[in-house]
Amino acid sequence: MNNKDIIDSKIQKLRDLKYESQQGGGQSRIDAQHAKGKLTARERMSLLTDKNSFREIDALVHHHSTQLGLDKTIPLGDGVVTGFAEILGKKVYVFSQDFTVLGGSLAEMHGKKICKIMDMAIKTGAPVIGLNDSGGARVQEGVISLGAYAEIFLRNTLASGVVPQISVIMGPCAGGAVYSPAITDFIIMVDNTSYMFVTGPKVVKTVTHEDLSSEELGGAMTHASKSGVAHFIAKNDLEAIEIVRKLLSYIPANNAEEPPFVPNDDPIDRINEELNYAIPANPNQPYDMRDIITKIADLGDFLEVHKEYAQNIIVGFCRLGGRSVGVVANQPNVLAGVLDIEASKKAARFIRFCDAFNIPLLTFEDVPGFLPGSDQEWRGIITNGAKLLYAYCEATVPKVTIITRKAYGGAYDVMSSKHIRGDINIAWPTAELAVMGAKGAVEIIFKREIETSDDPTKREQELIDEYNDKFANPYIAASYGYIDDVIEPKYTRQRLIEAFSLLENKVDKNPPKKHGNIPL
Repeated sequence: MNNKDIIDSKIQKLRDLKYESQQGGGQSRIDAQHAKGKLTARERMSLLTDKNSFREIDALVHHHSTQLGLDKTIPLGDGVVTGFAEILGKKVYVFSQDFTVLGGSLAEMHGKKICKIMDMAIKTGAPVIGLNDSGGARVQEGVISLGAYAEIFLRNTLASGVVPQISVIMGPCAGGAVYSPAITDFIIMVDNTSYMFVTGPKVVKTVTHEDLSSEELGGAMTHASKSGVAHFIAKNDLEAIEIVRKLLSYIPANNAEEPPFVPNDDPIDRINEELNYAIPANPNQPYDMRDIITKIADLGDFLEVHKEYAQNIIVGFCRLGGRSVGVVANQPNVLAGVLDIEASKKAARFIRFCDAFNIPLLTFEDVPGFLPGSDQEWRGIITNGAKLLYAYCEATVPKVTIITRKAYGGAYDVMSSKHIRGDINIAWPTAELAVMGAKGAVEIIFKREIETSDDPTKREQELIDEYNDKFANPYIAASYGYIDDVIEPKYTRQRLIEAFSLLENKVDKNPPKKHGNIPL
């Protein structure tokens, strides 16, 4: 053979190996994946990333195990596709588990591939996106598989607060595999095709005698609405991928960068007359805080996070004057917007994410207090409510608060008040800042006077009306500087954009320490 033939044969071998690595588990297994309504690992990768931007790493990696028949099956890639790409023009690192290859099971080399791109992401300051579809640890490799999981968990922890981490659950995720997504910043699950649990239905039935399906125990809706494990629920793989892309449009690549600025043609000084009449005359009548958020946000766009969970509080992302902003809002439409255990945890984690990645915080406040009752007290409303307080106190990003109606008791303090380093605190004329509502206050302060009056009901109502006139307004707080201004609601958008522009170069620091001890 001449030199050209030798080189051509080597190049052909390379092409053959690359082709083999891209075939996954073969056409029959690809067809089975499609039959379940699921895309393959490479199809998902192609849809997620910008066109022609994906560059694969470790396509030729394979396992080196010989136990329990593994020597007869040595697929290239070892069940996971890894590499780097661009999404919306931003560099990202991605792994996509391939269920058609050994069930996407994780073992030594599979884990090393994932760890490699995570290490690179931390070094280069780029987000990590994991598309999870795996049967779990590869039993044939035993404790080596468990070690591979632990290596990933360590990197999830080291990357936390350094680069954004997004997990998309697009198939099974069970046992130790669930802890990696749990450490990441956002979890997206696909309805009816994905599930997460520490122990499966069979073990649960044996131990607790509960007869549950995989969907009931750990399906997307279960984790989106009951446990709060899932931040988003998607109808199918394609919608899950679109959520990832939209989420990335609001957040920076790492903790040293500012959030993306996306200019648009929504006027900064846009006035919305409807906001003047958004709050019902009856202080106990509910309304949907989302209507206020969307009327103020650029182009009415609001990406809600954790929509199905703890619905008495709203969290998510919007833009104001092109700037990304993290929104935390009490929701009067659900439990009157009261703070409870689940709402406190939900908001606290979102606030800490925003603070870690330099995303300013906007708080819409209408809160009657913390939810009373033995159930809340026994399950730890004190420490869980303190998580929300801690998160707001710790955050050093710009913090702007709008009080639309109620701001009662300790909940007033917690919801980014001026006293815990709220930068700019604004109230609407419908705001009520007080220790508690009028009826409760009157019953405590004037209990004896009411009981001894000729007409207790009439006297109680007179005292309630008097209390409302004196205290159910924002002006006493304004007189002490606890709020910076009282404004007509229709001007809210303009005032918020001005506030965040003013705070653009804010510098605030916490005392030097290894880390605080948040009440977990």
